[in-house]
Amino acid sequence: MSGGGNTAYGRKAFQRSRAHFTDRITADGRDGWPVEAGRYRLVVSRACPWASRAVVSRRLLGLEEALPMAITDPVQDDRSWRFSLDPGGRDPVLGIRFLSEAYDRRETDYPGGVSVPAIVDVPSGELVTNDYQRITLDLATEWTALHREGAPDLYPEALRGEIDQVMADVYEDVNNGVYRAGFATGQEEYENAYRRLFRRLDLLTGRLAGQRYLVGDTITEADIRLFTTLVRFDAVYHGHFKCNRWKLTENQVLWAYVRDLYQTPGFGDTVDFDHIKRHYYQVHTGINPTGIVPVGPDLSGWLTPHHRAELGGRPFGDGTPPGPVPEAERVPAHARP
Repeated sequence: MSGGGNTAYGRKAFQRSRAHFTDRITADGRDGWPVEAGRYRLVVSRACPWASRAVVSRRLLGLEEALPMAITDPVQDDRSWRFSLDPGGRDPVLGIRFLSEAYDRRETDYPGGVSVPAIVDVPSGELVTNDYQRITLDLATEWTALHREGAPDLYPEALRGEIDQVMADVYEDVNNGVYRAGFATGQEEYENAYRRLFRRLDLLTGRLAGQRYLVGDTITEADIRLFTTLVRFDAVYHGHFKCNRWKLTENQVLWAYVRDLYQTPGFGDTVDFDHIKRHYYQVHTGINPTGIVPVGPDLSGWLTPHHRAELGGRPFGDGTPPGPVPEAERVPAHARP
């Protein structure tokens, strides 16, 4: 998700920026960036669904120590994502106030906005990649030497064709679809996005009615990518983005599916509803000029029984759940159910 130019949100048609910095961090270091414990810093916003994919993946794979994480303020300004949650308003490792500083060290006058997730090379202070589509796939497949014991296979080779197809459909109609609806500047543009979104959600409802996870019988990258949109649905997309055919809590299958994931270690324990709501309602001034943040919705339902285990499935395959959340990364009590 890009930072900067907040006043434009809701005043011009939505277009998802392509990642400009697409270097990959790989086991063989072929792009000049070898996998190395402690060398890189993952910069995220807990508000951003694209960044939240990386937070979930990193936690499921047990990469907390190997890939330390910086969390930005959910309310960025026109200078980009900022480290104002840290003492002195600077990231304690990178020593910068704004993520844009790491971008500038890599390339000045680059096209596009400053987006998260971003991985920064700590020794040089340069951005390595902001390729949100690739980062989590590489965490699953290139960082295996640093995975925790019992880490799940989030991108199993035998299922990649099906996973890729499901993710492509979800990306186009759901992950991006809510934004196309929310940032539409004309009625027809909005209605087209709305129809595509709910048509896809109907298809996903049918798919998930008889199976616990999207592909195969374990959690995969496809589930992570759908989860980060669904977990925000009632809190921001239903009202703020006018995706209001129904609330997620009114869709029996998807509501049970997302609660199942939320209650799985590595998913819900990364979600900060306070950051999510403050970002969308305070940053998108073109849509919500008053900046008022809704008090609701009631979060208590997230912890209710979902009964999805009756469908079978093994969340972590032959692996095990991740351990407790590191103390420094725990979501505050007021921001969770």
